[in-house]
Amino acid sequence: MSDIFSASELDDRIAMLRDNIRQLVEQAAAQSGAGDEARVSDRIAEQTSELEKLVAAREALDTGK
Repeated sequence: MSDIFSASELDDRIAMLRDNIRQLVEQAAAQSGAGDEARVSDRIAEQTSELEKLVAAREALDTGK
């Protein structure tokens, strides 16, 4: 993935995903209902997975791998 994005682009996407996750957590705290909670939980899991991939790609750039 680091071949696709520059370090700056990865940093921007990481910041965006962290903000998205923060907003989703706030949204989950404000909502009630099993269906809403399940959807938000799934979205948080998707965003977290993407964030982990981007952080790994960014770290690979820093170490030159």
